[in-house]
Amino acid sequence: MHALEKEKLPRLSLGEGRNMVTQLLIVNLTVFIFLFFTLVIYKMENVGEPRFHQDIMSWLRLPASPAKLLTRPWTLVTSLFTHISVWQVFTNMVWLWCFGTFMQHLAGHQRILPLYLFGGIVGNLFYVAAMAVIPSFHVIAGAEYWLGAGGSIMAIAVGVTAIAPRYRIFPLLAGGISLWVITLLFVVLSVGSLLMSSAYGYTYIPLLAGGGIAGLIYMTQWKKGNDWGAGFNRLAFKLTHVFHPASQQVNPDELKKKLGTVDTEQQPFRRIGKVPEQRLNEILDKINENGLSSLTPDERDTLVRASRTE
Repeated sequence: MHALEKEKLPRLSLGEGRNMVTQLLIVNLTVFIFLFFTLVIYKMENVGEPRFHQDIMSWLRLPASPAKLLTRPWTLVTSLFTHISVWQVFTNMVWLWCFGTFMQHLAGHQRILPLYLFGGIVGNLFYVAAMAVIPSFHVIAGAEYWLGAGGSIMAIAVGVTAIAPRYRIFPLLAGGISLWVITLLFVVLSVGSLLMSSAYGYTYIPLLAGGGIAGLIYMTQWKKGNDWGAGFNRLAFKLTHVFHPASQQVNPDELKKKLGTVDTEQQPFRRIGKVPEQRLNEILDKINENGLSSLTPDERDTLVRASRTE
C-alpha cells in the first residue's frame, strides 16, 4: 500500500520540475492566451469569429459525434488544454490549483499529470458515448462539442478525496473544513454552471461523471499499491531528459523509492543506512534540480552510505 506522502510543496517557479500543478497551469494559460489573441487578429482583419472557430477551434475541441471523433482522435487530448472563455479558464484554473495542490501534497507530484490526462480522456469518452447511446442526445450530436479541463479537474478532485476525505484545510475555522465538503461544493457548482450555461448543458454531465469515476478508480488503485501512471512517468522523464548529460538522466523519485524513504513528518529523524533521512531528501532534491554532477564529494559519499544496509 502507498502511504500518503505529504511532501513539502515546492516554491512557485516556472522551472521547478516537482510542481506539476504550476506547469499545468502554465500550459493551459499559454494555450488560452494564444487562442485569445488569434481570435482578436481574426476580428481585426474582418475575417470573423465563425471563421476562427472553423479554422482553429474545430481542430482542437472534442466533437460530440462519434463519427467526427474518428476523423480527429487527437481532440481527446487537445480539448483538455483548450479554453476560449475567460470565465471558464479562470474557474478551471482556480479549481485545478486547489485540488492539484492537495493531490501533490498528499500523494506526490507524479500523480498529477497521469491523472489529469487519464481522467480527462475517460470523461471525454463518456461524453461521446452518451451522445451515441442516449436517444434524446442524437439530434444535437452533430453540432455540439466540448472543450476545457472540467473532466480532468473532476478526476483530480474525486481522486484526492478518495484517499483523504477527512483531510482538513483552513484549520483556523472551527478545526478546519473537511476535503469532502470542498469537493461536494465543487461538484454542485460544476453541474449547476453546466445546466445554466445553455439549453443543452445537461449533455455534459456524463463527461464530469466519467472524469470522477476515473479519478476514484485510479487513486483507489494507487492506494492499494498499483500505480497506473508509473510507466507514463518513466517515459515522460526519459523524453524530457533525452538531451541531458548522462549524470542528469537519473530519476530521483525512482532512486528515493529504491532507498525506501518514508514520510519525514512522521519520522523526522529516521535513518537510511547511516544517514538521517532529512539529509538524504535534501540531496535527492538537489539531484532533481541540477543532476548528479552538482553533488559535492561529501554528498556523493553520503548517498553511497545511504544505499548500504546497516
